[in-house]
Amino acid sequence: MSTSSNPARIAVIGGGITGLTAAWHLHRAGLAPVVFEESGRPGGVVGAVRSGDWLHEIGPNSVLEGSPEVAAFIDDLGLGARRLYAAPEAKQRYIVRDGRLVAMPTSPLSFVGTPLFSLRAKLRLLGEPWRRRSAPEAEETVADFVVRRLGPEFLDYAINPFVAGVYAGNPRLLAVRHAFPKLHALEQEHGSLIRGALARRNTSGGPKGRIFSFPEGLGEIPAALAARLSAAVRLSHRVVSVQRVDRGWRLEIVRGNAVESADFDLVVCALPADALADLRLAGFAGADRLAVLREIAHPPVVSVFSGYRREQVAHPLGGFGVLVPEVEQGRVLGTLFSSTLFPSRAPAGHVALTSFVGGMRAPELAGRPEAELRRLVQEELGRLLGAAGEPAYFRIQRWPRAIPQYTVGYQRFKDAMNAVEAAAPGLLLGGNCRDGISVANCLAAGLRLAHAAQALAMAPAA
Repeated sequence: MSTSSNPARIAVIGGGITGLTAAWHLHRAGLAPVVFEESGRPGGVVGAVRSGDWLHEIGPNSVLEGSPEVAAFIDDLGLGARRLYAAPEAKQRYIVRDGRLVAMPTSPLSFVGTPLFSLRAKLRLLGEPWRRRSAPEAEETVADFVVRRLGPEFLDYAINPFVAGVYAGNPRLLAVRHAFPKLHALEQEHGSLIRGALARRNTSGGPKGRIFSFPEGLGEIPAALAARLSAAVRLSHRVVSVQRVDRGWRLEIVRGNAVESADFDLVVCALPADALADLRLAGFAGADRLAVLREIAHPPVVSVFSGYRREQVAHPLGGFGVLVPEVEQGRVLGTLFSSTLFPSRAPAGHVALTSFVGGMRAPELAGRPEAELRRLVQEELGRLLGAAGEPAYFRIQRWPRAIPQYTVGYQRFKDAMNAVEAAAPGLLLGGNCRDGISVANCLAAGLRLAHAAQALAMAPAA
């Protein structure tokens, strides 16, 4: 399909992190990707808003350097020297219990003494290695999994707030095998979370799971990718249909008031679930199967950025942030101590706090007017952190349909994507509704898609 003088033309639909990463790897392999992005900027939900010395990350706030591939990607992209690792204080994280912040234990000794869990819960944990594993094919919620292995108190004061922080989700709805596949694998492979964690620690290598960002936030990643791909990135181009023609694919593209078409050898779709469901596919059996993706739940989330003078906040803010368990009946899911994590988020003598409102826990709060959200968050920051007075800077970012929820029964959505790929060789699907929701997951998805497209492009013509 491809020769050195005539590389395969590959359309990449979606200019978020997954699509841009796929295109960059394809470009480096000598192929000819063209990225079509509906909005006027690259990066999707990844980006930041700079206002003087304030920096508000509008989506994800950090990346976990949990694999050598992530570290190598950042270095190869030329951003290695700009990488900012989180401050040492970020190792400390807080959970609200009985209305006050309690530090999460970071060692066996601190676990023994922590007031976060009762003596009964701590003693119950000792029996975890001897509890039976579930059947490999069992569909189990995160809540049922945790209660079975660790007990209800760990669900309430560890996993429930963690799930809210990662998915803005509800552990009683998420499927452990889809939402947290590594957790599911620990039980299946080792019969125990504790034994599995010990085995993984004893064989670990490479990056130690540090989190990082950049002086201007994570938006530096898509900005660098778009700059290196240059004219191959077509912003404000909406692909409305993809049709199988002969041995290739014809795209119908809307740009302003104009409609045009273009032919490609291969198509990589790196779109959110809703956009994938709306994309008109034609020319092969089962082309309408992606319509089911509209049923994937996406709760609304509001990112609320509050800047205060340092003396306005009583808490020392020595940590990553605080998560609020559902049983504590707070009105925020949690708050990041943004200016503690990384420099350049607040002016000198000030602190920056990023709170999250809504999610599956309280979707109705995400729709409140800005003035009401401001008052709500100020009250919560006052109650939890001792924040007093009006913030020196305030900004909100609304995401009406934020994070796909990998709920029980999610396999039917993956099956639909698998079936479309099988019926349409040369059409590849990936992104946060298939490959995981974190930035690291999206980077890995981009690499996976690029490898798959490269293999097809280099295959001899039938």
